[in-house]
Amino acid sequence: MIAEAALLAALAAVAVGTVGALVVRALASRSLVAAAVLAPVVVILSVALGVVVTAHAMFINEHDQAVVLVVTATSLPIAAVFGWLIARRVQELMRASAEEAAERDRDRQVEQSRRELVAWVSHDLRTPLAGIRAMAEAIEDGHAPADGSYPARIRSEADRMSDMVGGLLALSRLQSGTLRLDRAPVDFGDLVSDALASARVLADRRGVLVGGSAPVESVTASADAGELSRALANLVTNALTHTDPGGRVDISLTADDDVARVSVADGCGGIPPDELDRLFDPGWRGTSARTPAAGVGAGLGLAVARGIARAHGGDVTVANAGHGCRFELALPVSGAGAGPLGAPAPDGHP
Repeated sequence: MIAEAALLAALAAVAVGTVGALVVRALASRSLVAAAVLAPVVVILSVALGVVVTAHAMFINEHDQAVVLVVTATSLPIAAVFGWLIARRVQELMRASAEEAAERDRDRQVEQSRRELVAWVSHDLRTPLAGIRAMAEAIEDGHAPADGSYPARIRSEADRMSDMVGGLLALSRLQSGTLRLDRAPVDFGDLVSDALASARVLADRRGVLVGGSAPVESVTASADAGELSRALANLVTNALTHTDPGGRVDISLTADDDVARVSVADGCGGIPPDELDRLFDPGWRGTSARTPAAGVGAGLGLAVARGIARAHGGDVTVANAGHGCRFELALPVSGAGAGPLGAPAPDGHP
């Protein structure tokens, strides 16, 4: 009798458990929490059915059966709660594991970028160093040209290396999160005017026209004037460097209630769409339109400009426009009211 009752109970429990396992498996693909809640409930239902079958086989009275079923039923909420807690914990562990994996991937990417950057900059620094050494030895041996051009060329190469080192230091602060912004009310019109004035020397040297002027109405934001000036100067210098002689660089300032936008349009000839965002990778050099010529830095200016903008809560973007590219530095502002810059530059350039 007991053996038969145990066999019947086992068969009933196995049947319920099998069906429940299939349901739990199907449910797990949709909701891990629901599957985890259902799994212990299935186990308890299997036990309960086994008890009922055994009780019938052993002719236990209905009152005792009801007592056993009531006791079993009281464990269902507890089982469901434990299943829910376990599922939530599993989800937290899975989320933490995914975040750790993503962090490791980011670290690997950063390390790879750092190695590439060091290789690029090392290569770029060797060229001016070799030139300086050769010119210094020529001066030392008395073989310098009679025109006395070597001291000026040495100073130019030294300035070039200084710019590279400054870009590396700025990029290092941005990537490490150690950049500290000295915020104060900044007038974007003043920044644009200063950038225009500073660009004249390089523009005249390259034979490039520069258009733009300061707006009449004030556009202000709480920002670090020095860092923003560096970002804008990098964008303008980049535009002038990659615009052919006779070309034009236009700087415009627009603003609405929330965002000020400084646009720098150049005549570089355009960039393949799938390579546009790579312009901001430190040291990246792609198509011929952006291949640095002699005297150009290590390709850090755009990365630094974007990093400074993002540190201020803004961004720098780029898109092909006309015969070149248009870079746009967008920052949140505390007051706006300017329109596009259309007036001629003070020195007579269009």
